[in-house]
Amino acid sequence: MNSLQRTQDFIDGSKVDRPPFHPILMRFTAQYGRVKYRDFCLSYKHKCESNIRCATDFSYDWVNVMSDAFAEAEAYGTKLFYPEDNLPQVIEYKIKEISEIDKLSVLKVGEHNRLQERIKEIREYNRQLGNSQFICGWVEGPFASYCNIRELSEACMDFFVSPEKLKRALNIITEGAANFISAQVNAGAHCIGIGDAVCSLISPELYREFVFPLEKFLIDHTHSLDAKVKLHICGNTSAILPGMISTGADIIDIDHLVTSMGDFMHLFSAKQVPSGNSDPVSVIRDGSRTRIEESVKQCYNETNGRGIISAGCEIPPDTSVENFRDYCNAALSIKLNNSFNA
Repeated sequence: MNSLQRTQDFIDGSKVDRPPFHPILMRFTAQYGRVKYRDFCLSYKHKCESNIRCATDFSYDWVNVMSDAFAEAEAYGTKLFYPEDNLPQVIEYKIKEISEIDKLSVLKVGEHNRLQERIKEIREYNRQLGNSQFICGWVEGPFASYCNIRELSEACMDFFVSPEKLKRALNIITEGAANFISAQVNAGAHCIGIGDAVCSLISPELYREFVFPLEKFLIDHTHSLDAKVKLHICGNTSAILPGMISTGADIIDIDHLVTSMGDFMHLFSAKQVPSGNSDPVSVIRDGSRTRIEESVKQCYNETNGRGIISAGCEIPPDTSVENFRDYCNAALSIKLNNSFNA
């Protein structure tokens, strides 16, 4: 059973040999592939080569296009600095005054280099891997994308000071994200990740009013293209997890700050699965082999075998290869002998 079939069948509730293993890796992958991080962010060839090498060597079940959260922000006009071997840094946000929202326009994928690079990444994955690996594209969620073109504290104030302007901006961002999703699926992505991490910082009421309808629109749009969706909001999402699940996303990432995945399992439909929620720092990077194995087993037990094995967020780049291999071995050792058909 290859990784694509394993993941799709697992989500759909069909019998598989083991739960899929989807570790979130970015800087670790670049280091493992001996690629400077600026090249990992900006060159589709470097990113694909590193990700394929890492997925092959450690036998996990997906490849993705993640590196940083600023591809769309740069396309909108946020100015960035790309250090040689570190994460991109914002030099100047696109929207400094709320009135500038009136000049915001829907992104056109073909007009922006970093968006085009992502399309090339997915095509390259398909060229090299065909239908053997679960290929996951990515867009930033509506509010996360907004916070990449407007400084976070000001963006949060906009909920209360300029709610109608904020809604207008979020609607424009969502329309652009839908275009970007279509381009990635057409290029061969089997799944689209939607990263809206900053939503763990807002109230359930604000999430429901401003963000939930737009995330659901993007998820419904992706499903209309016959692709799966992964919704990623890291942090303590306990208060908004019911809303996240009700978006209908196929995969819901759950971070370690949510103390028990089991408390939410009754909310998942038969064809939805959680992904998580080992602590990437205290367990995967710093833990012993025994602690890593215990965490993987705990995640399996809390989800009744219906969880994709992953940490709740990115595995740190300074994780040792030995610890990561222990994590892989623990994940790959779990075997499923039963069907989860509803």
